Amino acid sequence: MRIFNTMTRQKEELIPITEGEIKMYACGPTVYNYIHIGNARPIVVFETFRRYLEYRGYKVTFVQNFTDIDDKIIKKANEEGTDYQTVSKKYIEEYKKDAAGLNVAPATYHPLATENMDEIIDIVSTLVEKGYAYPAQNGDVYFRTKKFKEYGKLSHQPLDDLQSGARISVGEEKEDAMDFAVWKAAKAGEPYWDSPWSKGRPGWHIECSAMARRYLGKTIDIHCGGQDLIFPHHENEIAQSECCNGVPFANYWMHNGYINVDNHKMSKSLNNFFTVREIAEKFGYEPIRYLMLASHYRSPINFSQEILEQCKASLERLYTCRENLEFLLQNAPSGEKEGDAALKEQFQSRREQFITAMDDDLNTADALSAVFELAKDINTHLNANTAPSKALCQAALDLFNELTGVLGLLYEKQETSLDDEIEELIAQRAKARKEKDWATADRIRDELKARHIVLEDTPQGVKWHIAQ
Repeated sequence: MRIFNTMTRQKEELIPITEGEIKMYACGPTVYNYIHIGNARPIVVFETFRRYLEYRGYKVTFVQNFTDIDDKIIKKANEEGTDYQTVSKKYIEEYKKDAAGLNVAPATYHPLATENMDEIIDIVSTLVEKGYAYPAQNGDVYFRTKKFKEYGKLSHQPLDDLQSGARISVGEEKEDAMDFAVWKAAKAGEPYWDSPWSKGRPGWHIECSAMARRYLGKTIDIHCGGQDLIFPHHENEIAQSECCNGVPFANYWMHNGYINVDNHKMSKSLNNFFTVREIAEKFGYEPIRYLMLASHYRSPINFSQEILEQCKASLERLYTCRENLEFLLQNAPSGEKEGDAALKEQFQSRREQFITAMDDDLNTADALSAVFELAKDINTHLNANTAPSKALCQAALDLFNELTGVLGLLYEKQETSLDDEIEELIAQRAKARKEKDWATADRIRDELKARHIVLEDTPQGVKWHIAQ
């Protein structure tokens, strides 16, 4: 398996620290609002990567944090006349609803920043002791960026270029404009924790360094997140962690591309900023998940209602394939038939095609192509007039569910059943057709259609579905 490492700007073979195990950290949301579609991309992409790693036999410890104390959370609490705990707890629960809707499985650990204050303060203390950080007179603690000679190695920007845009804001007591806060003294009325320097709270970047170390160790296999986090967030995480711990922070860095809306950058000022909840209410959650996997994770995605409709149509094709397979299996004769072995081998070649794509830097777009090629094979060879064997149908269905399951797709439509009256009408129509009573058969068919039950006569028997 090869993945693109942002640090080296090339694909590298994935070699874990411990054979057969992967320690993986993904930056989670700051919980002051509903997640937007830009948040959804890393959430879906890296959860899918975790699924695939587990499918390939790795034991994955996956950590995704919640930032539950932050300026935005405090501002939201003040606007709503409440406290930061109420705001963060509310939006953690709302996140969980959206994550479940997107079929995103919970991480191994979902740590909160506020539950890791001892670890955070310990790291800041070590940085101060080593001279990499310094307390200001106002109680803030800053990291000395220029003291870390490799600063900028992830974003591949020289320190001089980074420094050109740096400024010291009012109230900051930095030695240098490039320095960043690892501890912030609390302003009047703000929540705080006791520390050796002031009553305050952590800077944003230090939280992830602390939680990654606590739950995964000083050096982890993979750190991932959105492209927008490369600088300064991940750059600062590297600086803090490596100066504190004296070892590399992460061996691989993975970053997903941006999402544009109707070919424009998503922003509130352009009124093209959408939450996952808003989109799901109109289109459902699954087309959003499909959209995130339909392109390579490092490529930009263009989001539009038209594209979501295309995603829905693609999902319908996959659902139809599965429903046809399930129907064929139910009505298939037992045993195997001549030619089954060759067809099974052809189906299995799609698994290899799928794995080849996913092994090549998590290429979910090509992996989806393999799934659709499998669906085409199934439609071509199993929906013919001659009834396929039960063994062949089962093999095809198992493989189809295996591959779509790795991608986390085909989870919304639940199995439906018909009530006894409808079943009886279908049986009466079948009897009428057998007796060539076409008038009765047509009447029952029209009656069922009026009740949104659509019938299809096939060589294997009658199929039905509920019309939308």
